[in-house]
Amino acid sequence: MTDVLGTPSRAGKIRFTVTYLEMTKRPERTPAPAPNTDIAIIQARKPPAHYYRYLFNTVGEPWLWTERRTVSDDNLAAILASPAVSLFVMHVAGVPAGFIELRRIDRHETNVDYFGLMPDFVGQRLGPHLLDFGIYRAWNDGAAKVTVNTCTLDHPKALKLYQRSGFIPVRRRDYEKDDPRLTGLLPRHVAPQHPIAEA
Repeated sequence: MTDVLGTPSRAGKIRFTVTYLEMTKRPERTPAPAPNTDIAIIQARKPPAHYYRYLFNTVGEPWLWTERRTVSDDNLAAILASPAVSLFVMHVAGVPAGFIELRRIDRHETNVDYFGLMPDFVGQRLGPHLLDFGIYRAWNDGAAKVTVNTCTLDHPKALKLYQRSGFIPVRRRDYEKDDPRLTGLLPRHVAPQHPIAEA
């Protein structure tokens, strides 16, 4: 396979480019409205590891998210119990449809660690509403800067969504890692938009 720059991935590896973005002032625009009235965004306080894994794995599998899959239940519970971490789950008609996870890096900066929708809810204009909820929550909680990053493995519209929401790219960096579909961390059939670089 090749990355967005056309550089071939080595066998067993996957190449991707990460864009780091930041927002240094509170948005002056009106938050994105909810596309329907049967939406609730609820904070999940100290959720059990299995519930978080359901959210993370279901949302992240199509985009090859792996970071939290390799964390032990005890360490994951500690992360989720941290007062610096806030997890908000969007429900549509009572069904989990996506989540956004915020982490206060210090008194002045909050990072959007994870944000995404369940596959069944992609394309329903829910993303801008959930993202804006997280952005305004960060500012209301005292942030002076909000940061996020996205990569070329994510949804192809992710970068544009962040920019429309007010984030500004500040740097980009290329990476390469073991393809998790070849290590057994993820099933081989996921993310067909990124072909596997076989030996």
